[in-house]
Amino acid sequence: MLSIVVPCYNEEQRLPRTIEQIQRYLDGNGTNYELILVDDGSSDGTRSVMDAAAQRHGAVRIEARPHRGKGRALAVGVEVSKGDQILLTDADLSTPIEELDKLQAALGDGAGVAIGSRALRKSRVEVSQPFYRVVMGKTFNLIVQAVLLPGIWDTQCGFKLFRADVAHRAFEHLSTDGFGYDPEVLYYARKQGVKIAEVPVVWRNSAPTKVSAISSSLDMLKHVLRVRFRA
Repeated sequence: MLSIVVPCYNEEQRLPRTIEQIQRYLDGNGTNYELILVDDGSSDGTRSVMDAAAQRHGAVRIEARPHRGKGRALAVGVEVSKGDQILLTDADLSTPIEELDKLQAALGDGAGVAIGSRALRKSRVEVSQPFYRVVMGKTFNLIVQAVLLPGIWDTQCGFKLFRADVAHRAFEHLSTDGFGYDPEVLYYARKQGVKIAEVPVVWRNSAPTKVSAISSSLDMLKHVLRVRFRA
């Protein structure tokens, strides 16, 4: 079975379409799956959307309160997941759910984690971020490579598929609540001796974003350094 974990913070507007796209695609190809929606302390109507999805489609609704951040919401979702594979995807589906096949192929080839990437030659960025965000993202990933994860070019794409045992072990000790969770979780997976496959995917920037470019980048950098020196 496949578990799909979606962190939700004030996603009242985007979440209904995301749920519909995920379920239409997976129901269409006969996938056995569970959809886990984690409310990260939203203050809008996100909870009502999640309740409706639970009633209509059997989605699993989890509350993570108070608001702590994307990393903590994902950890809560991973903890309750029951699938053999666990897909982490953003509520805006910047990477379309149809790209899942590519990640599953990588797991079939022996990877324990397959991560969507916008930085490889075959990646297709159809709607780009503003230029300053692109520059900051590339700079951050160069730092991550230098101090934590050499050889991985894009840790921050929000579309990742884990073998379940790898995900549960990696998220069990997560210390980063916010957007900097990705390098920490991938670092723990690599420490387990797990193969991480970076897979080129389609990606479309979705506005508005919940990420503050400067403050979030500094916070993520702080956590990357903390993980490295603690290790």
